[in-house]
Amino acid sequence: MPHRTFWLFLAPSALAMLLFIALPIVSVIIQSLHIENEKVLVVTENCGPFGCKESVQIDEEASRQLNLEQPLGRFNGLGTYFNRNHLAVEELKLAWAERQSMGDFVDEIMNLPFYKALAFTLTYTFVTTPIVLLLGFLLALAVNTLGKWLKGVVIFATLLPFIVTPLIGSLVLFWMIDADGIIGSTLQWLYNDPELSLKASPTLTWITVIIYGIWHTTPFAFIVFYAGLQTVPGETLESAMIDGATRFQRTLYVVIPYLAPLVLFVVLIHLMDAFRVFEPIVGFSADANATSLSWIIYNDLSQETKLFGSAAATSVLTILGISIILLPVVHRTWRDFKES
Repeated sequence: MPHRTFWLFLAPSALAMLLFIALPIVSVIIQSLHIENEKVLVVTENCGPFGCKESVQIDEEASRQLNLEQPLGRFNGLGTYFNRNHLAVEELKLAWAERQSMGDFVDEIMNLPFYKALAFTLTYTFVTTPIVLLLGFLLALAVNTLGKWLKGVVIFATLLPFIVTPLIGSLVLFWMIDADGIIGSTLQWLYNDPELSLKASPTLTWITVIIYGIWHTTPFAFIVFYAGLQTVPGETLESAMIDGATRFQRTLYVVIPYLAPLVLFVVLIHLMDAFRVFEPIVGFSADANATSLSWIIYNDLSQETKLFGSAAATSVLTILGISIILLPVVHRTWRDFKES
């Protein structure tokens, strides 16, 4: 292909990536180096029959004009990254110096908002990923053995959790585990404890959100693996059967190696999706016991005074976290591509 034709073919995709991926990331990085402008204060004197009193008020017009002149806010460098709401460098040093045991140090870390959110995000990501892979693969194997008249119905029923909007699905489960819901009231009856609540315990809240994440994302893995099973060479499976291989051996030595690229694809997509978990936390109103990095960004931007710099810093740290997690998967994909 001539170079000119190649670059003309590549230009639209490169331009779209520059406009919708590279530039937004650069703008977020620049915003993370700034903090909000201080409010402009004015001192007013109110005089009455008993004398004069001074009061300090915010000059809204001057503050608005300052924001127009400096839309990014004040330059803060890496200060936002190191403050208590993010990496909390000073707090970590103090906690390490005053620690009585490693458990005390961990408890101190879990009281810091960023590390608390990071702990839940990593737990959610690394617990759901293998379970989603396993359940999706087993479902695909099971459905692949059904008769044609039954496959359509089962596939539709299996895909329902994936079709339902995440926020709506989490709200439905939230109502079900409520004390008046079918799950919550059943558990209270089984344990004979009218005060039992899945929402009150941080551990139970984490487990509930993780179970919902598995329920919602397993259909994606299932449909990818099921599509892959349709392309497994029948001749290879028949040869393995003739050689006396059991069904388990055919699955282990023929099907799984053939679907290995799809496994990497599902892992890649799910890791990116799980690391930015957000909807279940909002749907379950679980922010008292479980927060994520995406929820911190939402919380910064939902306040009366929007903390754009703080939200941008958390976004950059989230991007770095996703990149670190995806690095082994991307490296494996690149290595397989070069070998093929």
